[in-house]
Amino acid sequence: MAFESLSDKLSSVFKKLRGKGKLTEQDIKEAMREVRMALLEADVNYKVAKDFIADVTQRAMGQEVMESLTPAQQVIKIVNEELTRLMGGDEAARIHIKSKPPTIIMMCGLQGAGKTTHCAKLAKRFLKEGHRPLLVACDIYRPAAVDQLCVVGAQAGAPVFKLDGAKPEEIARRAVMHAKDHGNDIVILDTAGRLHVDEELMAELGRIKQTVPVDETLLVIDAMAGQDAVNVAKSFGESTGLDGVILTKLDGDTRGGSALSVRAVTGKPIKFAGVGEKLDDLEVFHPARMASRILGMGDVLTLIEKAQDTADAKKAEETARRLMENKFDMNDMLDQLAQLKKMGGAGALVSMLPGLAGKVDMDEINESKAFVHIEAIIQSMTPAEREKPSIIDPKRKRRIAAGSGTKVEDVNRLLRQFEQMSKMMKQLKKNPKKFGRGGFGRLFGM
Repeated sequence: MAFESLSDKLSSVFKKLRGKGKLTEQDIKEAMREVRMALLEADVNYKVAKDFIADVTQRAMGQEVMESLTPAQQVIKIVNEELTRLMGGDEAARIHIKSKPPTIIMMCGLQGAGKTTHCAKLAKRFLKEGHRPLLVACDIYRPAAVDQLCVVGAQAGAPVFKLDGAKPEEIARRAVMHAKDHGNDIVILDTAGRLHVDEELMAELGRIKQTVPVDETLLVIDAMAGQDAVNVAKSFGESTGLDGVILTKLDGDTRGGSALSVRAVTGKPIKFAGVGEKLDDLEVFHPARMASRILGMGDVLTLIEKAQDTADAKKAEETARRLMENKFDMNDMLDQLAQLKKMGGAGALVSMLPGLAGKVDMDEINESKAFVHIEAIIQSMTPAEREKPSIIDPKRKRRIAAGSGTKVEDVNRLLRQFEQMSKMMKQLKKNPKKFGRGGFGRLFGM
């Protein structure tokens, strides 16, 4: 999980502060020293960490905090506000779509950062918003780069423009003409990368910008590169000129230092974050929400947005109706597991819930085989058994266990939980008020 180690260390610092009641200047100085160490260990740029601590300390030493009834909470509030400011402010940075199409977006970065995949992720996001993006294969050097763009473009549902034997700037020029002729309102240029920043790469990007009127230049950088990511961003910013950054592999970086440093070092906002390998795993970067996640306050707004994006409204209504009519069966349970997986699984959900983030063993949740076993057990049942689990006798249980690679005890446990859920649904129908006083806690506790 992104920022996991930083979040744990900050939680430990604030726990000590809460235990002191009234705070002295020495308490705040010691706490800030620990916060600075936590930031440096998270690979945050040294100057960024130093300035951040200076700003927080200056505000925390104020009369409003020192004489407050809850000084520790005031310090946490200040840290939250300063983290938000550090990453770009309260508002998320957006891509401005021109009223007169096409809007031209140039993706740049080093090899291996995930440019081609994130071109497709961006295209899929624009398609959902009702736009008609065109992907353009301007990387003529990397073997199979054009083929890769065609594959991910097809997966995203976006057309790909390619031109064999032409230079990148000519491909871009012809692609813009093609977009105007075919009604594509967004053009996404997938440019070549290098193993390191060099003059040839920068010169090529410059020629493309001279040939076509690029509206947004987005740098794709690997969050796991740490300080190198910040240095790359600085180099591209000085040579090419950037409008924003896409941080990839943020889900795999437990430190998160690059996310906290990029804005401060380059002055350019992080616009999107890649949080997984699937084409849907691209989030708008909200500094305020990310600050809340780092401090273990959860991120309910992103959780709601994920649910809205992945949930099938008609299917949800049908499931609710079947629950109330006591017709909920194993097929419905399988559907609910599939919805949960689309949202990133239990681990992703828990990390966004206030009060649970940082207090639950995420490895235990993510590595748990419970969901896999439940899916395997249900898929090993016949259609009749899924619709009416009560017909499953010992002989059927042994067959289901053998077919799913589980034990009979696992099958019994699932059937027992399903039976408990059915009983609770009957009680809910008879006495809804009873469930308003904590009954649902028992239901979802299963």
